[in-house]
Amino acid sequence: MSKKNNLLVAASGTGGHIFPALAIAKELEGKWNIHWLGVHKRLDTNFIPKKYNLKTLNINTPRKNIFLFFQYIGILMSTFQIIRILKEKKINLVFTTGGYISAPTIVASKLLRIPVIIHESNLIPGMVTKYFGFLCNYVLLGFKKTNSYLKNCKTIFTGTPLREQFYKSNLLPEWVPKGKGPLLIVMGGSQGAEAINQIIYESLEFLIKKQFRIVHIIGERSKKSFHVRISKNYVQKKFTNEIASLIQNCDLVISRSGAGTINELIETKKPSILIPYPYSKNNHQEKNAIILAENGGSFVMNQNKISKEFFEKTLERIFKINLKNGKNQYKILDLMKRNMEKNNKIKSKIAIKNLINHFLKEF
Repeated sequence: MSKKNNLLVAASGTGGHIFPALAIAKELEGKWNIHWLGVHKRLDTNFIPKKYNLKTLNINTPRKNIFLFFQYIGILMSTFQIIRILKEKKINLVFTTGGYISAPTIVASKLLRIPVIIHESNLIPGMVTKYFGFLCNYVLLGFKKTNSYLKNCKTIFTGTPLREQFYKSNLLPEWVPKGKGPLLIVMGGSQGAEAINQIIYESLEFLIKKQFRIVHIIGERSKKSFHVRISKNYVQKKFTNEIASLIQNCDLVISRSGAGTINELIETKKPSILIPYPYSKNNHQEKNAIILAENGGSFVMNQNKISKEFFEKTLERIFKINLKNGKNQYKILDLMKRNMEKNNKIKSKIAIKNLINHFLKEF
């Protein structure tokens, strides 16, 4: 391998940005020297392997206040730091997945005439893709419909790559509650979701009474400490690396609707109740959720309108037992499962790997 085949991966902040980039980086290790650019005090240090030579910049995430303009200026000013990194590492290709680290990285790469590929996982493109995508050699899309929002970009539909564990069968972890009751996996993305946590706590007595088995991933950043009645059917964790095995073996997922989660549900063909984060930019989580709801594979609930009673009645409806051919069946749940089967799986990792390898230089 030539020493000049150096790839910079710029991905930071949330699992939605980091996990797809990690999936691709793993595929490229044999032919590229991989360097990683992230942001200080984000999730990067928890997930990025040391072999990828993580370099973090001190970029403040913009807040909605009077100084917002100056915060964005600060982000763009980091372009000069990135230019030095690109020169020092002799980078000849940049791959990024959006987020605040992407904008200055794209600008720096353009100034140095280094090719850039950006992957946009959401149906509604993020701000970086929307305003800087035209500077990239290619914009890779997680959903076909995203193309209609990016008229001035060279787009390719690839789907969104997932962590390796999602592409193989996994056994249910030993710590999951045992029994015959339906298994619910509750999660709020890499950073948790207080609203989802709250509705689960409020309905916990109902869930246990109905003999549901619940695995509740509350998130590393959960601000509240809840005291719940001890039950063998309820397990709470802040974080787990076994998400793939949990989703593959559960009956229903209750979650936010980030692009990564949508693609995980498509890959595993699991029905869900989705509660989009209502303050996501361009309301992209709701748009993501509608993709599965339109096909009948998911119920979508508005966080600001959800109630304990509505949540519980929805679960009762999904898990209502009907007698068919002498057997008890969940009519609605089974229909949701069949609808999820209609979603096409995409070999995203192979498509993106092949595209990136087109930029390899032979010496």
